[in-house]
Amino acid sequence: MDLIKQYIVQSISAASNNLRLSTEKIEVVALLRESIVKSENLANDLRGMKKITELSTLAIRLNEIYNFLTQGQVDLFKLSEKFKEHSQYLIKDLSHMLDMVSPATLKKAMDKINEKPSDQIDEKANEAVEQVKSDAGINVDLSKRKPDENVFVKPETEVIKEKLIMEEEKDEEDLFFQNYEREILKPIKSIDTMLKQLSKNEFNPEELLGYAKLIKANGDLSAKIGFEIISNMHNIIAKSLLLIRTRELMPGHDVIEAIRACLIVIVAVIKNKEVDITNYLNKAEEFGKRIHTLKIKEIN
Repeated sequence: MDLIKQYIVQSISAASNNLRLSTEKIEVVALLRESIVKSENLANDLRGMKKITELSTLAIRLNEIYNFLTQGQVDLFKLSEKFKEHSQYLIKDLSHMLDMVSPATLKKAMDKINEKPSDQIDEKANEAVEQVKSDAGINVDLSKRKPDENVFVKPETEVIKEKLIMEEEKDEEDLFFQNYEREILKPIKSIDTMLKQLSKNEFNPEELLGYAKLIKANGDLSAKIGFEIISNMHNIIAKSLLLIRTRELMPGHDVIEAIRACLIVIVAVIKNKEVDITNYLNKAEEFGKRIHTLKIKEIN
C-alpha cells in the first residue's frame, strides 16, 4: 500500500474510533477502507464519490486530505499534527455518511464508480460472438486468441483532450463548493446583527422578509446537495423570522438565543470548527419543534 492510501485509511480508522459503531457501520468502514486500498486511481474515485449524495460530504474531506498529500511539499516534522487534525475533521463527515449508507448501498456505489467502459465493451463483444456462433451453428474456441490491444489505444491528442475536460470538471466541482460555503456564510453576520435589534423589539418587516427568503433559498440549496443539518437550521431560521414578522412569535430572549444557536451550528459545520456544538444543536432542534405547528399568517 502506498503512503497516501495508508495515510487516508488510517485517518478514517482514527476517526471511526471516536464513534459508537454498530456491526453494520463497522462493515461500512471496512468496505470504505478496502475500496481506497484497492483503488487504481484514487483521485478519479474520490471525484466519483463527490457526485454521489450520500458520499459527497466525506469525499470532499478526503479529497482535501489527498490534495494536501499530493500538492506541494509535506512538512514531515508536522505530519503527525496534521494527521490528528485530518482525523478530527473526518469524524463528523464519516458519522454523517454512516447514518445514510449500508454495506450494500456502499458496495453498489463503489461498483458504479469503478465500472470501466472497457469491461462493458468486452461483455458486449462476447455476447455478439456467442450470438454469431449460435446463428451459424458453429463451435469456435476463441479462448486462446490474443486480442489486438492496439484497436483500443487512443491517439495522444484524444488522451490530452479527455484529461483537460476531466480536470476542468474537477475545478468546477471544487469551485462550486467554495462558492457554496461563501454564499452560506455571507449573510450570517448581518443576521446576527439584526437579532440584536430584534432583542430591542426594533425591526423592519420587509427586512425580515428579505432575510427569510435568502435563508430559505440557502436551505433549499443545502438540501439538494445532501447537507441535511445545515438545511434544517436554515429552515428553522427562515420560519422564525416570518413568524416574528407577523407577530405570531415574539422576539424574546429565548427566541433570539435559539435563532443564534442555529447560526452557530451552521458556521461550525461549514467551517469544521473543532468545538462541541451539541448544546447549540439541541437548543436549535427543540426550537424547531416548538415552532413547527405555528402557522405563518399573511400581512394585509
